[in-house]
Amino acid sequence: MKKLVLALTGTALLVAAAVTYTVNARHGTADAEPAAQLTLAPGRLLFRDTATGRVGAVPLADTSKKPQLSGLKCDRFAVAKQTAVCLAVRPGTLPAITDVLVLDDHLAVRHTETVPGTPSRARVSPDGKRVSWTLFVTGDSYAQTGFSTRAGIYETDTGQLVKTIEELPVFVGGDRYFAADVNYWGITFAPDGNRFYATLGSKGKTYLIEADYARYRGKTLRENVECPSLSPDGKRIAFKKKVGDGVWRLSVLDLANMRETELAETRSVDDQALWPDDRTVLYGLDNAVWAVPADGSGAPRKLVSDAASPAVTG
Repeated sequence: MKKLVLALTGTALLVAAAVTYTVNARHGTADAEPAAQLTLAPGRLLFRDTATGRVGAVPLADTSKKPQLSGLKCDRFAVAKQTAVCLAVRPGTLPAITDVLVLDDHLAVRHTETVPGTPSRARVSPDGKRVSWTLFVTGDSYAQTGFSTRAGIYETDTGQLVKTIEELPVFVGGDRYFAADVNYWGITFAPDGNRFYATLGSKGKTYLIEADYARYRGKTLRENVECPSLSPDGKRIAFKKKVGDGVWRLSVLDLANMRETELAETRSVDDQALWPDDRTVLYGLDNAVWAVPADGSGAPRKLVSDAASPAVTG
């Protein structure tokens, strides 16, 4: 695909987030604790250990157990079926360069793509056949902060790479939308691996888009939706809703009626949430992984400390 040079009019918070994600994230076992041989066996909560950058795991049924830490270091991590993806920024590279590591069920590297930017979001489609990522990038002269994002997709079954979905045609109210500052981030796939959702940012606003991967076109559904995450049943979207400058409220959107439910987590959550099942939402906040009911009831519950980027094996 011919690459269009497009950018999101950023904010100072995007800059801060990008810097936060720029940490050491490579393969390695230099830490004192020996590396565990982790697999994608069912019933596990995997995450990025924030102290070491290593991918760790605990039983989902008992997250109080001592984590096992692998030798794999990532900035962002995601899994589905027998596929995992690790976004690992290369230390010392300016501008930043990230390796997208596609992994098998024993966390061995199957494929690597090297792309410019700093890791932000990562996802694997429920069928394990699509790997997606979002990176912060620099150098777009018309981005007011100098930052924009790139969202890409790799097909694990065919090897096809879409380095950026910037050329995705999107329709607003039946009309094709054009703007020089269009940008996309936070891809999430439906169970069929074809339908997907993402955030479109343009002219200071954000929109939830629904897209058809095979037809390669999409449409906007509503405003003020960032970092969508589709529930396993494909009926609801967990997302962060902007409620103030640099402040987001974690909410769930029912796709059938567009009814929105604010979750019991009242702190600002700057993360792409994750559904371990149809009743619960996981997210990273304050250097820990938390869980909260998806229906707005209950209260947040801390699952693992010193953790981020949660992923759950089925």
